[in-house]
Amino acid sequence: MDWNLNEAIRPDARYREWKMEKLLAEIAACNACSAHLPHGPRPVVTAGGNCRILIIGQAPGRRVHESGIPWMDQSGKELRRWLGVTEERFYDPEAFGLIPMGFCYPGKGKSGDLPPRPECAPLWHKRLLGGLPRVKLTLLIGKYAQEYYLGTAAAPSVTETVRNFRKSLPEYLPLVHPSPRNKIWHLKNPWFEARVLPELRKRVQDILS
Repeated sequence: MDWNLNEAIRPDARYREWKMEKLLAEIAACNACSAHLPHGPRPVVTAGGNCRILIIGQAPGRRVHESGIPWMDQSGKELRRWLGVTEERFYDPEAFGLIPMGFCYPGKGKSGDLPPRPECAPLWHKRLLGGLPRVKLTLLIGKYAQEYYLGTAAAPSVTETVRNFRKSLPEYLPLVHPSPRNKIWHLKNPWFEARVLPELRKRVQDILS
């Protein structure tokens, strides 16, 4: 599609999609931190210009790096259960935008995957969010997203930030990571399943209905 119109003249849904497609193409070609990526750059980001819920996670794992599809792993399966949505709905660009703090797989460290590369969020997030005017709720998964977006409002621990999730509403809803590694955390914190997930599902349903 070729547009020769000023954004101020044609700020409609199709134009937003076109602008987002161009931005995602720029991101796909990014190699800003390639020297630090043991498996090379492969940015994994999806967003439609008209999506209504934004999910900001950490960084792709090895399986996602190989497939190029965000959250296409066990963590994603659990996240979709939390949200109460099907896989088809989850990957609907009119519904969800999927943006990590670090766009590429950072590689393995001594105790799991390395942290997200710090270059991505300052370089791309503002432009991405600027192209998503219909977002009604942003889910912040893990400490990197919570510290970046909540700033001093984030508690010293992810547990406390998530426990006090209502303080961040209605714009943000902080969550723990849905990794299978967190099973012990869930056993110790049953309030997450009892209090946070019902609120999450209700808000998701209300926004997408």
